[in-house]
Amino acid sequence: MLLGGAMLPLQGRVNGALAIRIDDSLTTSLISFYTGLAVMMLITVLLPAGRAGFAQIVPTLRERRVPRWYLLAGISGGYFVLMQAGTIALLGVAVFTVAVVAGQSLSSLLVDRIGLGPGGRRRVTVPRLGGALLTLASVAIALSPRFGGSTDGAALILLVLLPLLAGLLSSAQHAMNGAAAVAYGTPITATTLNFLLGAAVLTIIWVGRWVMVGGTLELPAEWWYYLGGPLGAIFVGMTTLLVRTMGILLTSLGMIAGQLLGSLALDIFVPTPGTVIAPATVVGTVLTLAAVVLATLPWRQPLYAAPAVKRSTTGSGPGR
Repeated sequence: MLLGGAMLPLQGRVNGALAIRIDDSLTTSLISFYTGLAVMMLITVLLPAGRAGFAQIVPTLRERRVPRWYLLAGISGGYFVLMQAGTIALLGVAVFTVAVVAGQSLSSLLVDRIGLGPGGRRRVTVPRLGGALLTLASVAIALSPRFGGSTDGAALILLVLLPLLAGLLSSAQHAMNGAAAVAYGTPITATTLNFLLGAAVLTIIWVGRWVMVGGTLELPAEWWYYLGGPLGAIFVGMTTLLVRTMGILLTSLGMIAGQLLGSLALDIFVPTPGTVIAPATVVGTVLTLAAVVLATLPWRQPLYAAPAVKRSTTGSGPGR
């Protein structure tokens, strides 16, 4: 689970490096989606579950097993990758990941409450609310070393809001993909459609920009610049395998822990220029991990408990 979670910050570092190399975040996002789509299409063709799930697309949409607008989940994925490519070089992987996890923690409360995911509605519990608030505090702590530097504080806050929004949208995306995966009978199809729609939207934007402003494109020859999409596909595949044996709770906790620890390790051992590693950054990351643990503990005490139902004592006795 830790290894699977560490794939995401590694993907972000690859996409961020490619964006700097070609000086184009949009093209980087497009490349990431097309390479990821190629991997998912290959998996769809080779695996029987992928072919069976592909055959369920039309019946699922025709019978409205899930709302058709759930297909738009791929747009959120496109925005997430675009923010990866555009902000990691400025914020650092650790701060980017903390901001994303903060957004996920906040939006997951609403997503669970309205029941977007396959598990239906879930009550807002005190631990989940406390975890979301603790995550917000951890973001402020992790960012605190940056406010005393040359970076403008207001500009930094505005920059952090971009990955924060990506995290807010991410929870809804995962919930919709999860519901779609149940309808298709496999997460392979939902993930493939997610890559397909995200690539289509980014292509339209890229073509529109090219028509308006033109430009030239010179791609680097180094192969590792194109690993962003496949890393994302590996993350999805590992998640699918682990959920079946470990359950959603443990898998989610382990994956997020892997994201946090992996991103901090990258910033420490392979930092990007301008990355700030201070005790407050480490503390903020650890607090975010603690917030995730708090929010996902299986405590069932709701924030607003329902009135207790009085049981009848008729027929009760020592043997009951």
